[in-house]
Formats: sequence, C-alpha cells, structure tokens
Amino acid sequence: MTTNIQKVGVVGAGTMGAQIAMVCALGGYSVTLQDVSAESLEKGKQILDEQMQKRVAKGRLTAETVEAAFNRIKFTSFLEDLSDADIVIEAIVEKLEIKRELFSKLDKITPAHAILATNSSTIVSSKIADATERPDQVCNVHFFNPALVMELVEVVRGPHTSAETAETAMEFVKSINKLPVLLNKEISGFVANRILGKLMDEALFLLENGIASHEDIDLVVKKALNHPIGPFALMDLTGLDVNYLVRMQRYQESGDERDKPSKIVQEKVEKGELGRKTGKGFYTYDAAPAKV
Repeated sequence: MTTNIQKVGVVGAGTMGAQIAMVCALGGYSVTLQDVSAESLEKGKQILDEQMQKRVAKGRLTAETVEAAFNRIKFTSFLEDLSDADIVIEAIVEKLEIKRELFSKLDKITPAHAILATNSSTIVSSKIADATERPDQVCNVHFFNPALVMELVEVVRGPHTSAETAETAMEFVKSINKLPVLLNKEISGFVANRILGKLMDEALFLLENGIASHEDIDLVVKKALNHPIGPFALMDLTGLDVNYLVRMQRYQESGDERDKPSKIVQEKVEKGELGRKTGKGFYTYDAAPAKV
C-alpha cells in the first residue's frame, strides 16, 4: 500500500464501482463503497460474492483471502461515510452535472489531503475540478471493464492536476496490482477508448449498411484481428446505455452530427435492450450475470 493512502472510497455500486472496490480490498486497503440505492449495494455485493466464489472454486484465490477482502469493504448508502477516505474513485452515471454535484459534496466531506478521482473515460476531470476547492487533487483514474480482470488503468493528468497527485495516483494503481499508464494531457476517450471507438463506429457502419451481421463482424474481429471479444459483444458487456451516454456527451461537446449515437444503439436503448445487464442487447443472454 502507498504511504499516503490507507482508506479508499468508491462511489457507485454498479458493475465498475463494485469491482473497483473489490480490487482495492484485495490490494489490502480498507474500502467504503457508497451508493444512494440500497438495492444497488445489495446487488453489487451479491455479484461480487458470486465472482469471488468462482475464483475460489478455480483455485485462483483462497476462501480466507476472499473473506478478508470482504471484511475490508463497508457497504453504505451514506456519502458522509467517506469522511476519512484518502482517495475517492467515482463510478456513477456518465452525466457531467451529476458528477459535478457529487464532487462538490465530496470536497466538503473528505479530508483536505484526499484525491478525488473519476473513473470516467469520456468526461475529463477539468470539467469537474472547479466544482471543488482542490482542483490540483482531481484527476481521472480509468479502470477497464471488468475491473477485476483487466490489468491496465489510465491515469490522466489534467491542466489543473498537480504532479504530486498524478504520481500518488500512479503509485496507488501499482499497489493494487494493476498496470498504470500516465496521460500527460486530457483528451476525451483517452487512448484505449479512442482507438476502440473508431473500431466500434466502423462495425456499426458495416451493420447498418447490411454488409455483414453483427455475429459475423464479431467473428472477423476475433479471428482476423485476434481480439478476445468482438465489438458488439463488448458493447453488450459494458452496456448499450453507456455507449449511448458517451456518444451523447461527445455530441454535446462537439455539435458534430457524426458524434451522435448510432441509430441502432439508440433504438435498443429506447427498448431497454442494454446488453448483458438486461438479458438482451445485440445478443440474448441468460438471467445470470456475465462470467468474470
């Protein structure tokens, strides 16, 4: 563990937030996972338990290690319970005004030395930092989905972020057994998602123009490009609502019609077909959550 950081706060008990909390707990940190919804907290805890039991069954972790990690996580619906956090990682909905409101509250609740980080890969921290009295301690710390599996984490230093904050965030990521990369300048989408976004745009273009089915496009990407998962299966995994909100955020920033969400994605979101979390997206799934 880093000497500066002993206690971690995570806001948002959805797929990303819950897994980030467990990653930190497995790294030895005391973690407070907060969500306004008691139902989301319970669901997050249940899914984490299922995922951890699978790891124990496969011999990847011992039952003692898992029990100790769960004992380090406090599940709460009260934001005030983050009052002793040394770093807070926000993993809530991709809506700027909601994030700004949250960071303003966190600024008043958390200790003066605490780093306030957003897991967003779309909303850069300079759009949030001035909602606080500590802009130099605000940055992006972007985990990839599923956070329990994916090794890489993008740490993004905005123009307001101090060198000390960026360095502490990098060391923190290393301490939870992840591989951090530092982006010295802000850019929406960062590195991985900007590259991936171009691939997804092209995949949707090919589908919308009847060139090939989504199944065959996924097959080509997996077998010809050697990706572990195709773009449509990946959109289902991360959630079509996430794809939609990210594109709407980009469109609102640029005003460029080409940045709008795909018509197919918009139609599926309107129908509530959000991917694995709802049992249907581009593919149809069992009720059970995705294996991680």
